[in-house]
Amino acid sequence: MVRAATAPEAAPVAPPEPFGAACRTTVRGSHAVVYCHNPYPDADRVRLHTDCAMWWDLDADAAPVEVGPGGTVRLTDRCWKSVRAVWVTHEKVT
Repeated sequence: MVRAATAPEAAPVAPPEPFGAACRTTVRGSHAVVYCHNPYPDADRVRLHTDCAMWWDLDADAAPVEVGPGGTVRLTDRCWKSVRAVWVTHEKVT
């Protein structure tokens, strides 16, 4: 008689806690505006990054801004000519 080996039962893994502000981005010409709202109990440090369309126009990474529980922040940036892309990064505040 041959028996198949069985792996021990893995410990249940808790789902990750919800985290991260929801951000809404608007770009009009050379101006970018982002509103980030944090519905969660942990603070989120958000940072706006702007990529300008023209090679001679400087791209920018804004200073991080903390969004507390239930808070909303407004982030803005601009290029001289036009914006190619904007995005927001998130960091958990410890």
